[in-house]
Amino acid sequence: MLTIIGCGNLNRCDDAVGVIVAQRLQSFLSRYPRSDVRVFDCGTGGMDVMFQAKGSDALIVIDACTTGSDPGAVFTVPGAELENLPEPGHSLHNFRWDHALAVGRKMMGKDFPKDVTVYLIEADQLDLGLELSPAVKCAAAKVFDAIVESLPVMSYA
Repeated sequence: MLTIIGCGNLNRCDDAVGVIVAQRLQSFLSRYPRSDVRVFDCGTGGMDVMFQAKGSDALIVIDACTTGSDPGAVFTVPGAELENLPEPGHSLHNFRWDHALAVGRKMMGKDFPKDVTVYLIEADQLDLGLELSPAVKCAAAKVFDAIVESLPVMSYA
């Protein structure tokens, strides 16, 4: 089972990119159903990532980032690179999806996906607003295409 999770805030321009890609994947999968793929919009709920991933073989997380790179730059990061971050504080407001990767692995052990990939898309605008910037909109389409192309071939018994 592959679980795909989009993260972000739909009210903050480019921060919404993970959610928008997830919604587009949900629409795609409603037209081309797959019993081996689940897609969730986890918004800004880091804890949701941990629980939605439970029992999956593979996990893909999509989110915006701000690294100072060119807007729309796409970074594909193995989840293991993000699991060694410092532990989150005791407030759920501080519990992000990257913390969910580390804590999920510790709490769920073999029930947490071994294969984790994170797509991070460099944001341009994070102000209040409902539209993606042009560069991020283009990057979102590329990430969507990459995920669809990487879907495992279904086996029919």
